[in-house]
Amino acid sequence: MEETIETTEDTLAPVDELTFRQALAELESIVAVLESNTLELEDSLASYERGVVLLGSLQKRLAAAEQQVEVLMGELAAAPDDETRDTTLS
Repeated sequence: MEETIETTEDTLAPVDELTFRQALAELESIVAVLESNTLELEDSLASYERGVVLLGSLQKRLAAAEQQVEVLMGELAAAPDDETRDTTLS
């Protein structure tokens, strides 16, 4: 069962408490609602602001993950050949 986060204006979960997947789902939901053009101006602005915060958090998380991958790739490239070879084939 998928975990849901309450998203009424008074009970929005802090962005840093959301998983990446939850934050992305909430951002996608906000985009869909904004594109539907059904909100009042004030609600649209509040949703847009929340979306900006979510987007910033997601970008930071992706950048951190990318940096981790680069570090791991650097470690792999720096490893001696005998440590990276599959010895089960010999």
